[in-house]
Amino acid sequence: MKLHEIPRPQGRKARRTKRRGRGDCSGQGGTSGRGHKGQKARAGGFHRVGFEGGQMPLSRRLPKRGFTNIFRTEYAIVNLDQLNTAFPEGGEVSLDALLEKRVIRKRLNGLKILGRGEVSKAINVKVASISSSARGKIEAAGGTVEVVRG
Repeated sequence: MKLHEIPRPQGRKARRTKRRGRGDCSGQGGTSGRGHKGQKARAGGFHRVGFEGGQMPLSRRLPKRGFTNIFRTEYAIVNLDQLNTAFPEGGEVSLDALLEKRVIRKRLNGLKILGRGEVSKAINVKVASISSSARGKIEAAGGTVEVVRG
């Protein structure tokens, strides 16, 4: 057995990183793949995102408008047509149940139900918020609505 015939260990990737600056015969010698001169050829020559070589950056040239409320309450939104297909007759609809059935992806600050679609079965709903049209449709189908904070 010769050195080049030894098999690779289980799980090791075939390709390694390029060994730069190890002589001209390595293919990455001399300038080490950086080209000749210029800012990107220097040590520490890369710059931050948005830097435009000293020109006023675009993010600072454009006017700023509006306001972002960092204390906003953001609900996971679900419509009635989604509930109708996901839950059986007499099913309990809650944030945990919707996460388990993958109707929603994140918890956020609670669950809000909106009134798009129809409900053909009686379902019991525990939510942080609900629209008046959704509440009316659920109660008309024989279901119950309980508003739970948090």
